Amino acid sequence: MQQLQRAVAVGKLEVGEQLPAVRVLAESLVINPNTVARSYQELIREGILESRAGRGVFVAERRQVFSAAERGRRLRHSAGQFCHEAILLDAGLPEVRGILEKTWAEIQGEISRRENPMQRKKK
Repeated sequence: MQQLQRAVAVGKLEVGEQLPAVRVLAESLVINPNTVARSYQELIREGILESRAGRGVFVAERRQVFSAAERGRRLRHSAGQFCHEAILLDAGLPEVRGILEKTWAEIQGEISRRENPMQRKKK
């Protein structure tokens, strides 16, 4: 699920792109087809993917399916996990902030390069 979410977020999977059939993806990842099916269903519920009857599963048009309260809850949950890990690693807030800002910039840069392919050619 996380790999698919990440691929959609940075544009590796584009809106309207069809995903492999459950069995095909399960075989290529060497996992149970039920795992793939559950992941697809969860991503459909989250609005990241959409199922088209008789045609398969596709990347959905980007839209906000969560309320502001739910978005906040999910962000707090992720932040909590990140902070617990940082504390276990004995990282201070300045280091954590720096890593977060650097990672954010890298991901935004990846998104920008995908949106503007000419930018890659200049490098």
